[in-house]
Amino acid sequence: MDDDKDILEIIKYILEDSGYEVETLAEGRSLFDRIKQHEPDLILLDIMLGNLDGRELCKTLKNQQETKNIPVILISASHNPGILTQTGSPDDFIAKPFDIDVLLSAVSRQLKSAA
Repeated sequence: MDDDKDILEIIKYILEDSGYEVETLAEGRSLFDRIKQHEPDLILLDIMLGNLDGRELCKTLKNQQETKNIPVILISASHNPGILTQTGSPDDFIAKPFDIDVLLSAVSRQLKSAA
């Protein structure tokens, strides 16, 4: 989930080209409804989501029984690796701009650890 539609399209293209099925969401208000509909194996979540904070969404995901085991990768323009401990306990962090191989490696690693 990212509020920048261009970034969403790029991430979707990269992941689909690598064989993943991707659902995108440009705003966080309907995140939990979409989770119920699609039961994702992984969530990529931008920290800055317009008027919502991806860190708070991550915290809510990790504190709910139904979603706590879904791996969450936070994405941010911040290059602060300490963000993992300052936020809602994401499973991984990717700084923008990111290398395609870094994205694919993080996604693969989290999906393997969740299996």
